[in-house]
Amino acid sequence: MAFVKNYKELAKSAERKIVLDLIEAAIFSIQPENVFGNSFKLNGNQLKILDKTIDLSVFRRIFLLGFGKGSAANCAIIERTLGDRLDGGWDIDAVDARFSKVEYTKGTHPLVSATNVEFTQKVIDKLSHLGEHDLVLIVTCGGGSALLESPTVPLKTLIAVNEALLESGANIHDMNVVRKHLSRVKGGGLAKIIYPAKAVNLIFSDVPGNDLTVIASAPTIPDPTTQDEAWNIYTKFGIDKKVPLKKEDFTQTTSADRSPRSEGRGSLIFAQNSLHPRLESRGFFAQNKAFENIDNILFLSNSTALEAMQNKANDLGVDVRIYSDHFEGEAKEAGAKLVSECSRGILLVGGETTVRASGGGSGGRNQEVVLGVLGSLPENTIVASFDSDGWDNSPFAGAIGDKLTVKRARDLNLDVQSFLNRNDSLNFFKQTGDGIETGRLDANVADLIVVYRYD
Repeated sequence: MAFVKNYKELAKSAERKIVLDLIEAAIFSIQPENVFGNSFKLNGNQLKILDKTIDLSVFRRIFLLGFGKGSAANCAIIERTLGDRLDGGWDIDAVDARFSKVEYTKGTHPLVSATNVEFTQKVIDKLSHLGEHDLVLIVTCGGGSALLESPTVPLKTLIAVNEALLESGANIHDMNVVRKHLSRVKGGGLAKIIYPAKAVNLIFSDVPGNDLTVIASAPTIPDPTTQDEAWNIYTKFGIDKKVPLKKEDFTQTTSADRSPRSEGRGSLIFAQNSLHPRLESRGFFAQNKAFENIDNILFLSNSTALEAMQNKANDLGVDVRIYSDHFEGEAKEAGAKLVSECSRGILLVGGETTVRASGGGSGGRNQEVVLGVLGSLPENTIVASFDSDGWDNSPFAGAIGDKLTVKRARDLNLDVQSFLNRNDSLNFFKQTGDGIETGRLDANVADLIVVYRYD
């Protein structure tokens, strides 16, 4: 199956074709059907999720809750797998979807809307009445910060805050600190609503480094940040000048008592680098029964996509290395940085860059990564950057750039720097024909970048 719809138009050289084949391999590897494979199996009463086995016979009822970009496709597989064992559920995503038992809502992203808030309130009402013999399976995907929301400030105010955050250049960690302190469900709030029911949360990471306290603003994990930290970030990026909230408008942490404890990590199932060190050192998970009653499982991250690209490059006989799975930086500067790290062969990168949007143009961070490097790109180098969910804040998933792009821009009298100054990468790549088109995809593991320096 071809995911890049304009593959033929983009494959203008043998080297470009190699890069595009890597992109296809990455997207294929993270599609729900491939991810669930042997990682989510039901055998009689035994539900196996990765290395964890759950005896479903001990539960009176089983419910499913999904939120975030890609959650609809993932929840559909779970609904199909559980069949009659599933008593009901709720999901919100930004795509069209249909279910048999799950109540589906098409929400909005990247900004919160009344639809998202109404969905969340319905979920709160339902989950608040569950008992200790009920089980809630949760699918948490990137974008959940916007799609699952119960704000502590007026919705109009929250939308303005999020708009300002998205344009500020703040990274995902900083943005989610602010969001958690303006919400009832983030930073562990959802866990407290679900308790005393048992919950298992399958987390699909779109965050560099897979910090579980950040993904979708961590609704089932206690918050290691404070009101002071949220306020400092709010003022550091000048959000207070655009939306004049007061420090008192930010809630105190929703986590348990913050004093140090020596107990272990509760029921969290970790992948490498997934635990916030301040949570581990303070033993947060052993301090609150709500958090002890949830298994948080890192189910998918960009490592899957990076390894798929690495394997494909090996099959094609091209030297390849994974540079980072948690790369961050300003988008317009990131491409040059990565090109300087690639002396030959292919460099693979996962992470998320940021854009300081000040020019009023259109596009996304992936397109800006490529646009930003075109002015200094060596003739024997290709750079491609794309969002794994197929939507780089625009109908393009990202872009590909090389000497052919530079020549096309020159022939069309397009000045790279002026487009960069306007943050207008979408219109630049529309004209050069180098935007990557996939349509919205059923997975979200942040951004992926390929740098190929060939002989």
